[in-house]
Amino acid sequence: MTKRIGILMFNEMEELDAVGPWEVFGHWTKNFPEDEYELVNFSREGGVVTCAKGLRVVTEYSYATVPELEVLVYPGGFGTRAHLKDLAQLAWLREQRTKVPMLVSVCTGSLVFASAGLLKGRCATTHWASLDLLAQLDPTIEVCDEERFVDEGDLVTSAGVSAGIDMALHLVRRFVSSERAIQVRRGIQYDPRPPV
Repeated sequence: MTKRIGILMFNEMEELDAVGPWEVFGHWTKNFPEDEYELVNFSREGGVVTCAKGLRVVTEYSYATVPELEVLVYPGGFGTRAHLKDLAQLAWLREQRTKVPMLVSVCTGSLVFASAGLLKGRCATTHWASLDLLAQLDPTIEVCDEERFVDEGDLVTSAGVSAGIDMALHLVRRFVSSERAIQVRRGIQYDPRPPV
């Protein structure tokens, strides 16, 4: 049976938080259909969202219409700040926790997880500039400030922005194999060699 990965989109999300994992999962699901995973995106109302740096994305589904998910990816960015106090959004996220086997955050998406009470007693990470806020939101969280991502089984958090690519490759390895993750990494030619 095909398993579905859904990436949440919302206004003022950080582009690479969503597009980085999308590239990894998209390359994987398109080129290796035998692994029986597919990728979708969605937003609260469906339609267009405008990202932090102006990229506009048309989402396929709304909260009401998104099909059943195996994995939900929650990006970060300035747009998450409003989510921290949005009672309807936090209630929706808690509901997903009961239905979706794995919740994944990129960057400050983990702050929303913390605000919803999903990281109690867990190890987690976020963007380096928000590590203190993560600890403030829930002092029971063991903040992992040196990790690119933290895999807690059913909850996975990654550090800032580009770390979502590493996290997504890790999940391909976890779901299928190291060989498949290497094939995907080569396919997208992800081999960081920073010039500075």
